[in-house]
Amino acid sequence: MNAPQGVRPVFGKVDAQGRLVEADPPLLRLHQQAGGVTGGMIALPQLGQIARLSRRLGIPIARQVIAASDEQDVALWVSVRPAEDDDGVVLAITGWQENLASQPTPATEAVRWRDFGRAAADWIVETDAMLRIAQSPPNLPATIGAPVETLLSFSRDAEGLSSIVAAAMRADRFEDGEAHCLLGRGVAVRVAGMPSFGANGGFAGYQLLISRRDAPLPPKPVAAGGHANPPPLDAAFGTALGQAMREPLDRIIAHADSISDRGDGPVRRDYASYADDIAGAGRHLLALVEDLVDLQTIERPDFRPEAEAVDLIDASARAAGLLAVRADLAQVRVIGPAWRRRPALAPTLVAATLSAGATPPAMAGDPAAANHGVSGPMAAQWRPIPDPSASTAISPIVAHGDFRRILQVLINLLSNAIRHTPPGGTVRIDCAREGDIAAVIVADEGEGIAPEDQERVFDRFERLGLQDGTGSGLGLYISRRLARAMGGELGVDSAPGKGARFVLTLPISSR
Repeated sequence: MNAPQGVRPVFGKVDAQGRLVEADPPLLRLHQQAGGVTGGMIALPQLGQIARLSRRLGIPIARQVIAASDEQDVALWVSVRPAEDDDGVVLAITGWQENLASQPTPATEAVRWRDFGRAAADWIVETDAMLRIAQSPPNLPATIGAPVETLLSFSRDAEGLSSIVAAAMRADRFEDGEAHCLLGRGVAVRVAGMPSFGANGGFAGYQLLISRRDAPLPPKPVAAGGHANPPPLDAAFGTALGQAMREPLDRIIAHADSISDRGDGPVRRDYASYADDIAGAGRHLLALVEDLVDLQTIERPDFRPEAEAVDLIDASARAAGLLAVRADLAQVRVIGPAWRRRPALAPTLVAATLSAGATPPAMAGDPAAANHGVSGPMAAQWRPIPDPSASTAISPIVAHGDFRRILQVLINLLSNAIRHTPPGGTVRIDCAREGDIAAVIVADEGEGIAPEDQERVFDRFERLGLQDGTGSGLGLYISRRLARAMGGELGVDSAPGKGARFVLTLPISSR
């Protein structure tokens, strides 16, 4: 399209109904390229908005707008004034300048690609430039800080390079239809990776869309008349929830990102900030959808976790290590169980979540327990973190449960502990065994929980008045349901200002 020559303005007129009833040739061509027709509604939303505002206020308005034209952006200085002979407005356009169309930044493209891919993906994982997991999906055990290949096994080329490493060398997209998720017994998955880039244009990692492949469909129940019965309401809800809620949220996020990026023209800074808030809220709701789907899964009557032997010391050490990056950012120290080590004198642990018996003599009056704010029945289960300088090799503490679900619970407990511990504080995770019961204890140095609230924290959507926008209020509810589904229990002992100690108990494995 040829720009108008000279300094003569390009004129047009918009009537009270928003129709472009008069237009010089350059404006008419721009209007038609945007999908408008002669005498029809003005097809350039930026001009239409200014025209409506001028007509409503009855005053002249002048501002710059940017309109899209084929593969070009057209910068226009538009002056609008109410017409003298009717209720329409007159447009006078100067400063007509054509530039190559601005392209979305790679980072913006990656975010949009991820958001639109949520509808089809089961999980989303983000990595840093070293291919370490930076963000994991809320309905899977977090693996933050670990190499992505500890979570996913990728196909390899003739030179032995995994698909993600080969693509990262080129900072390019990739798809792998032969990948596997390594948690539990392993799940066959399909992975699509989109590179992300930093502010300086350098490679910053991947956003991975992960979906199950070759998942068998459950058999349809058949009624006596030979017709397939519809699935139960809760099953239908779980199946449709993700798709029904993700799609509109994806669109909200995409449009909010477009406004924030000013892709359709200049936008006031405060409006762009509002759009950022909308996109952030949309992503929070998507995370809540994932929690709700997980909730529906574990509340089904036929839900059964995997039954396997799980070394709790190993699982606890993994959980502590995987959250090391998050803890470092929060300036919180995480002390995990001593790896294959134990104190020379191991105190007894009595699981108060299962028994409120008398305090063992060895622990009664223990000043160390008192120093940690532990008293009453829970003093029986207080145990110091092993000192590596005075420890010896130990055998694993093997419980009966589902490795993936146990790790999910531990990650949730540690994440909460890190969130509530002030900078400079310490979070401890330790393991113990008493008879046929194994336990994992997660202790923080946070604000503590009042006795009357210690059962409320396990209620659905209960956040005890937190207003920081973090979490869905489902983590502890889901964690307790999972513990009980594996034949165990999850409880808490705390006092205001003394931190909190969450205790996960599970049956000892007979294997």
